[in-house]
Amino acid sequence: MGIILKEHTSHKLTITEEKSLFEKEREKHLFSFTDQTVEISLRTFKKERGKEYLCFKKHQIADKIINISSDYYVGIDWLTKDKSRYIQVEPKLNNKVVESFENVSDTDNEKISEKEIEQWDKETKDQIKISDKEYEVNVIGMLMQIMSHSEVSKHTDNLLLIDWDDKEIEVTQKQDLLTPFLVVKFLNVLKDITRKGLKKSYYKKQENLKNRVKGKILVGQQIKQNIFKNKLTNTVCEYQVFGEDSLENRFLNKVFIFCTNYVENNNLYFKDKNDITWLINYIRPSFEHVGSQINVNEIKNYKHNAFFREYREAINTGQQILKRFSYNISKTTEEKISTPPFWIDMPKMFELYVYAQLLKDNPELNVGDLNYQFSTNGNALDFLICSGNQKIVVDAKYKLKYNYSQIHQDIRQVAGYARLNKVKNKFPLITEEIKCLIIYPKPIDSQNSSKLEIEKLVIQENAIQAYHHIYKIGVNLPILK
Repeated sequence: MGIILKEHTSHKLTITEEKSLFEKEREKHLFSFTDQTVEISLRTFKKERGKEYLCFKKHQIADKIINISSDYYVGIDWLTKDKSRYIQVEPKLNNKVVESFENVSDTDNEKISEKEIEQWDKETKDQIKISDKEYEVNVIGMLMQIMSHSEVSKHTDNLLLIDWDDKEIEVTQKQDLLTPFLVVKFLNVLKDITRKGLKKSYYKKQENLKNRVKGKILVGQQIKQNIFKNKLTNTVCEYQVFGEDSLENRFLNKVFIFCTNYVENNNLYFKDKNDITWLINYIRPSFEHVGSQINVNEIKNYKHNAFFREYREAINTGQQILKRFSYNISKTTEEKISTPPFWIDMPKMFELYVYAQLLKDNPELNVGDLNYQFSTNGNALDFLICSGNQKIVVDAKYKLKYNYSQIHQDIRQVAGYARLNKVKNKFPLITEEIKCLIIYPKPIDSQNSSKLEIEKLVIQENAIQAYHHIYKIGVNLPILK
């Protein structure tokens, strides 16, 4: 039995020793034996700058009441240490939080009282609780955009946390985010490999040759296949060949076959198959002369070549995919599957999505113009755009607040970045104040898709009225309907 939450929400659980009550309302209770205490299993996603980031949190409200709250990590994990309950956090965002951010940032009333702020916060919180305006973010659609740019895809290593050693959790295909995530990542890395051309190398080949000998004779197989069968003109030989049908390429082809089979049988995340089909069709011809028969244990000792750096990532991701399906291709079509606990960092995902969108909407810019994760004095700016005579400090704000004071704190934080000497001294040097921009996920409007064109980012239409030279712009996220 699982506890299913949305991002940044909470759920109250009462510990009970009455099994009948637990069976009746499982979503509200945790069952505990008289002599055994229920232990909640917390997982740390990362430790950064002395701070620990938990995938979800627990808070003891009373003696037998626990509050479980999600943050901005989505995934699935064991809730209790005895592995009897699991928790799942879905990528669903509430439009009311976005509306609150927009309303506060559009307000230029400097004389608002503490009482009015308190009333604002209370009304907004109540609206969020009763609101049914939610959209489920298509994480795989975001990943497709991120992986379409090789420079952006380099930063995806820390997006995902998987515990392969923990007990697996049985879920439906709809609940499984991990498999499509790995499949999309693998196919895009494979696209980069095929664009450069498959690596050619020497590999061993065994063949039963007629009337000739090549390389070395395999005596044992020669006796079994030819001598015992009176085929005296044949010789079983092993020799080296230089070409594409090497160990690592056969492994990649094997995983590629698993991925294509999965995509064909998954209509949830790949309903619109145009992009993924194009990707598969682009890759397929490169493996036309490459086999797929391989002992996966052979690849464990594979030595990576620094010149073909994409092979390392492709092989690592491929091993994870095969492990997901227990090396059995028939499992790609099953409705019920088992998944290891995993978590995805959504704020980081949003940063990279914005990064990819900026490159897409501004083909004249390169990676050096955007300065992703520009660091100074323990601070890390999401982006410092330096283009021509323009310099803009950009913060990709997925973690939107509904609280009036916290929203203004976020705005002032971005303004503070613009006052750092390292930012001011970054070329080009400009005498005027550096402009600041907050990019946030806006309510979905398919008819009015946002573009992050550089000349339209810091215009009066996007200005935050209460501040000088600070702007905001919303970017549409792909959603599941």
